[in-house]
Amino acid sequence: MDRSAAIRDRLQQRFAPQELEVRDDSALHVGHANEGRGHYSVRIIASQFSSLGRVERHRMVYAALGDMMQDQIHALSIAAFAPEEIH
Repeated sequence: MDRSAAIRDRLQQRFAPQELEVRDDSALHVGHANEGRGHYSVRIIASQFSSLGRVERHRMVYAALGDMMQDQIHALSIAAFAPEEIH
């Protein structure tokens, strides 16, 4: 399983989101010292984010990705929303 699919799988299992997009941005960082780890962007809409602030939402995403943050992901851009925030 490639990293994007692994990220998608973990987030899908943890949050059962209404919407989930995972983008591999690693090609934009060629030559950047990243020790073989990748750069990714995530946009996720999930009810678990209701009434939580941005920092807590990011912590939840990092926790769901667990060990991937240590050895597979160099940088992660997160846009996490509750369903009621999307118009």
